[in-house]
Amino acid sequence: MPLSTTLVGTKTSPKLHTVDARSVMAYAAGLSDFNPLYMDTSAHAVIAHPLFPVCLEWPVILDTRNLAQNQTLTPQETRRGVHAAHDLHIFQPIRAGDTLTTTATVIGVRAIKPGAAYTLELDTRNAATGKLVARTYQLSIYRDVQVSGNTASQTPTPKPPPGDLQGLTDRFNLEVAQGAAHIYSECAQIWNPIHTDRATALAAGLPDIILHGTATMAMAVSQLINHYAHGDPQCITRIGGRFSAMVLMPSTITVEAKKTGNTVHFQVSNAKGELALSHGFICLT
Repeated sequence: MPLSTTLVGTKTSPKLHTVDARSVMAYAAGLSDFNPLYMDTSAHAVIAHPLFPVCLEWPVILDTRNLAQNQTLTPQETRRGVHAAHDLHIFQPIRAGDTLTTTATVIGVRAIKPGAAYTLELDTRNAATGKLVARTYQLSIYRDVQVSGNTASQTPTPKPPPGDLQGLTDRFNLEVAQGAAHIYSECAQIWNPIHTDRATALAAGLPDIILHGTATMAMAVSQLINHYAHGDPQCITRIGGRFSAMVLMPSTITVEAKKTGNTVHFQVSNAKGELALSHGFICLT
């Protein structure tokens, strides 16, 4: 059934989160990133990995499926949704002890060749002050799903930072272990069965369970922080990229990158040499 553009402008109720050290450390450990800033509770209130907002966003992403206008999608059509692009803006680091709220607003529904493009604006704020902590623009594509209504209905999203994606000069190989998707699912508390249930993955037309796109991105970002930011995640202000191919397990992924000014452009290739993440970037202070 078609996805209606009347969804645009609808918003979920806020989800309240009290961020604890356990969840911060678990997310980093799920990436095998043991940076002391994420782990050493004896030294400070541990800081969350820059991609940690995805943990807070997942519950409200699920809530968008319950918005009245979204009930036109069948369960089978909902399962055909794929995370296509991610653009995270970080206004202040998240720390253990923070109390935050997260909401999702549908800002775009439009028809594209593969199906229906669906854009969310995900806002995480300080619960006491209302100050914006992180904002994500997330593009999903529902394959082979039509759109009804005004297909031009779309709120503009920020453009990625300019830069030359040719001649990426630095190269890093990262090992993705067997079971990495199960570990990431539990540590991030993001449960989508195509990442952990082989029968579901095969039924969806996949060759096997696949690694989450945000896990691929986060693993690459961890490496780039160590190489370009002296291991300090607090200088990251924006992270983005497009998800374009699958990462299977176990396998080796390759990160290629270069730094120009305060921006690092990067891409991630899977074991077949296909771009699993393209047009990647991180912005530094």
